[in-house]
Amino acid sequence: MRFDILTLFPEMFRGPFEESIIRRAQDKGLISIGLHQIRAYALDKHHTVDDAPYGGGAGMVMKPEPLAACIEHARRCNPKALVVAACPTGERFSQRVAAELSEAAGLIILCGRYEGIDERVRKLLVDRSISIGDYVLSGGELAAMVMVDAVTRLLPGALGSEESARSDSFSDGLLEYPQYTRPPRFRDLAVPDVLLSGDHARIGQWRRREALRRTLAIRPDLLREADLSAADRHMLAELEAEHG
Repeated sequence: MRFDILTLFPEMFRGPFEESIIRRAQDKGLISIGLHQIRAYALDKHHTVDDAPYGGGAGMVMKPEPLAACIEHARRCNPKALVVAACPTGERFSQRVAAELSEAAGLIILCGRYEGIDERVRKLLVDRSISIGDYVLSGGELAAMVMVDAVTRLLPGALGSEESARSDSFSDGLLEYPQYTRPPRFRDLAVPDVLLSGDHARIGQWRRREALRRTLAIRPDLLREADLSAADRHMLAELEAEHG
């Protein structure tokens, strides 16, 4: 998959994209990343990319001409790519959305700044607007990093084990079950006996129950849309009874 990042601050991506899973995915040829400086597409000698908003108000708005030219250049590099605007007014990013994006032929991610982008660019050239959470960042760069990382993890061969992505939190609508490793006892807290039993059926059942328990306690809203079996619902009823 090819990612094209459209930004005023391409240097922000150098460190994050040169480490860990993103670096290995590039080395394997699973992904490629292009960084595009929006200022390079400005029309004047001062490389102006923003202007005051019509109607008044605080802050500045990113101008349509350089944004459009930058997007169109990136589209020539990958004509089938999906154009995504990283901005707080978009749909909420989730594991489901990451999975949808991982099926795209490529992603062009536009990083907004200031008070946002001219709405005409969104209407004419953007396929999806996505927010990584209900808060405001200084720009879309960090959100773009999050999306690239989350999508890359889902590409075949990106992780050491395909099971890792399938068992991550949110992959089945639930938070992930608790994880343990050596030593079997740490500061008077022991690993649950079932995980040492070697009984994979019991371990699987324990993990499912604990995933339900954790989701119920921390993110009960997820349970409304999770794909729960009859056994899941029975365990959930027992857990709800335990909590009164």
